[in-house]
Amino acid sequence: MKRSSEIQIRDPFIVPLESENRYYLFGTTDDDPWDPPAVGFEAYRSRDLEVWEGPFRVFTPPADFWADRNFWAPEVHRIGERWVMFASFKSADRRRGTQILSAPEILGPYEPVSAAPATPEEWECLDGTYWNDGERSWMIFCHEWVQTGNGSIRAMPLREDLSGPAGPPLLLFRAADAPWAEALPILGSAGNQNFVTDGPYLLRHGEVLLMIWSSFVRGRYAIGMAASASGTVEGPWEHAPLPLYDEDGGHGMIFRDFAGQFRLAIHTPNDTPRERPIFPYLDMRHDWPVLRRASVKEYA
Repeated sequence: MKRSSEIQIRDPFIVPLESENRYYLFGTTDDDPWDPPAVGFEAYRSRDLEVWEGPFRVFTPPADFWADRNFWAPEVHRIGERWVMFASFKSADRRRGTQILSAPEILGPYEPVSAAPATPEEWECLDGTYWNDGERSWMIFCHEWVQTGNGSIRAMPLREDLSGPAGPPLLLFRAADAPWAEALPILGSAGNQNFVTDGPYLLRHGEVLLMIWSSFVRGRYAIGMAASASGTVEGPWEHAPLPLYDEDGGHGMIFRDFAGQFRLAIHTPNDTPRERPIFPYLDMRHDWPVLRRASVKEYA
């Protein structure tokens, strides 16, 4: 058993499983998520979001798997009769992309749905998330700043069996469109603005479709918000003027706990190997959700 403060994890993703009255925690779990060789993904489960069973190995790359590094940001959804994972991978000779995997049980083992990522082969991409608008399934993902200088959030329709794209990706917005996002100075990239997009996550909020996503403020990892007033993935998307969280934490998602309270799942600080998951409460009674600040201090 481990406490949240003892779990090194990036990009935490919570699945509340009501049938078991337990929370499942997925995320980037390699000790060194930046360099090869990558090992795979682990998960944890808990009844209180504080004490966790595990880790449980949920994905180990098969011998012929194309990627050997940057196994990042797995998130898991119940889609039909199977559990589906969206996760990012990279190799020395292939660009980073988000691949779709599935399993019959929540703890896997997860296996690729297709041989290659769903994101465009010629793009550097990451952090695919799932959304279904009632008519079709979408992958929302990041076209990375490392390739473009100004990262963007894209939406791509998926085939019904999730085996790949059902159409070209649409541009939703670029990082620099958000008033709160600031350029990140990176060594070796003089002349580039380097506006980062990371970790989109969508949910319905009243009449609008809300997205949280991550970038940087004053050189620190942060989470901002965008909303589609049309209620559709296609937008147009408008940005909150200020970030939701700007204390060196990010790549978040929103879930409702078993008491009915909305919570944010993020990792902080954004520094390997010190990153840990935290789950502060959200006040959703406003046009833009706000953090309940006392709940953040609990984790300090």
